[in-house]
Amino acid sequence: MKNKLHMQKLSVGTEGIADLAAWQATPRAQTADGLARHITRMWPKRADEILGGGSIYWVIKGEILCRQQIARFDEVIGSDGIRRCAIVLHPELVPVTPTIKRPFQGWRYLQASDAPSDLTKARKGEETLPSELSAALAEIGVF
Repeated sequence: MKNKLHMQKLSVGTEGIADLAAWQATPRAQTADGLARHITRMWPKRADEILGGGSIYWVIKGEILCRQQIARFDEVIGSDGIRRCAIVLHPELVPVTPTIKRPFQGWRYLQASDAPSDLTKARKGEETLPSELSAALAEIGVF
């Protein structure tokens, strides 16, 4: 079986996962069927490898903090007549092991073998670790 291919993208201007969710809930960030979307200039050449299980991993303040499964890619023609790609996303934001990421422009492909693992849900009454502490633990190999 082929490894899934994912994407990674900076979430500019958001402070955390809750900010990303709030932005995606705005009408401007949604498709006609109510799913979140992110519009980008470039169409992924490897779209077929992403669809059917690939996710977008969101980089927030220098760390990959969560992912969203990609539902489809829609063509969007801007008011300037330029063809763009809308990355249409399933609603669930899944927290992942915080992973430090240097800034980059646009989006990048991410091999499944390089993708951070999903965080397990905290047990009842258990607090989640601050992202800085999680990132430090991940950096030394604890996570």
